[in-house]
Amino acid sequence: SEYMEKFSSSRLVGSPPGYVGYEEGGQLTEQVRRRPYSVVLFDEVEKAHPDVMHLLLQILEEGRLTDSLGRTVDFRNTILIMTSNLGAEYVSGGGTLGFAAGESESDYETLRDRMMDEARRVFRPELLNRVDEVIVFRPLEKADVEKILDLELAKVQERLQARRIVLKLLPDAREFLLAKGFDRVYGARPMRRAVARYMEDRLAEEILRGNIRGGGTVEVAVAGDDLVFRELAATGSDTAH
Repeated sequence: SEYMEKFSSSRLVGSPPGYVGYEEGGQLTEQVRRRPYSVVLFDEVEKAHPDVMHLLLQILEEGRLTDSLGRTVDFRNTILIMTSNLGAEYVSGGGTLGFAAGESESDYETLRDRMMDEARRVFRPELLNRVDEVIVFRPLEKADVEKILDLELAKVQERLQARRIVLKLLPDAREFLLAKGFDRVYGARPMRRAVARYMEDRLAEEILRGNIRGGGTVEVAVAGDDLVFRELAATGSDTAH
């Protein structure tokens, strides 16, 4: 999405002569020129301007790109990864193409076919024909989101170590965060936002107000449509769970 405008291609290969930044080279070409053994990721590539897509096609076809200074940059040792949210609407409904535990491989193939139809509608055939592999990810299920929640909680707990605060989530608080952060389409981002909004922001407010002093366990529970925090007696070994 960062490369939606026409001038975006100039950012990748460098500004034309006479423009600001001409001697600096392009964001893409300069990085690969210095580090040819690289992995380059284009996120949500379907939003890129057609001129940017043309540059990608040139890289995939010829394995090289010429920057604004006339230098040829070799991409033959570079791995190019492009991500896309195409076909997300087929997942969001949670209908026949949704996934649950134990679904068959034929269901996955049906989903993959629908996704590829959408890709062929958006991307030029010559671009798709030069892509070595297309991977269609299954939508996240609750078990996956639970693991993501554990990772996010571990990050929060790590940041609280300096204050010697140990979080203790009651079962209803955990289910609350899972409900707020579970999104089949958009993956881990909604869970990160839910933890930031309902855990980190609220914790920061309680600490600033002096309601949480540190050096003990903080119990997290649900009250209405929010989380509440209660500081318990000091402890030495509990961890967030």
